[in-house]
Amino acid sequence: MNELELKNLWQSAHDKLEVSIEMNKKNAEDISRMKVRSLLGSMKPMKILVLLLGAVWVGVGTSLLSQIYLHAFSEANKFFLFSASIQIFLTAIALWVYVYQLITINMVDVSEPVVETQKRLIRLKMSTLWVTRILFLQLPVWTTFWWNESMLADWNLVQWILPVTVTVAFTCASIWLFFNIKYENRNRKWFQLIFNGKEWTPLMKSMELLEQVETREE
Repeated sequence: MNELELKNLWQSAHDKLEVSIEMNKKNAEDISRMKVRSLLGSMKPMKILVLLLGAVWVGVGTSLLSQIYLHAFSEANKFFLFSASIQIFLTAIALWVYVYQLITINMVDVSEPVVETQKRLIRLKMSTLWVTRILFLQLPVWTTFWWNESMLADWNLVQWILPVTVTVAFTCASIWLFFNIKYENRNRKWFQLIFNGKEWTPLMKSMELLEQVETREE
């Protein structure tokens, strides 16, 4: 075998190796994209369930509160009425965010450029953080709905210490969480305790997979 034949044989083996590497790279990317689609799909059942239950809760609550405001406002317990109104209002906002998230998930096309898919996932991430912040703002009203006007007239300072302390604590907690629930704190234990489930973990894994795909394409 002369030198030319050796060169041709080496070139042929090199070309086959390049083709094999490219095919393996393409297969790995396709598998990663399929995993992203599966992970995002796993988020939908929980979001749909929360959306349905929340819609029933808001619908029934709004109907009852409307009747009270229209026909029994003067006799109603104002603490309950205003606490329930705030809770229903914040829940309604959260439901719209869930609708937005479901639409965004359905719009994700893993065959599109990685950058476009990453943009959609970033929007999902930010909306997940925001909906959690909004829901935590409900904490104080869960401590005041049972208050009533007779308490103002009949209770002494000692009796008020416990309920006021609880309400202040819940208010401080809700404000602190609202301002500290952000992606930069994702590695903190309290953050991981809150964001540990079908609404967050699949999203993070999807973002990691897309980063790997983007790295292979570079």
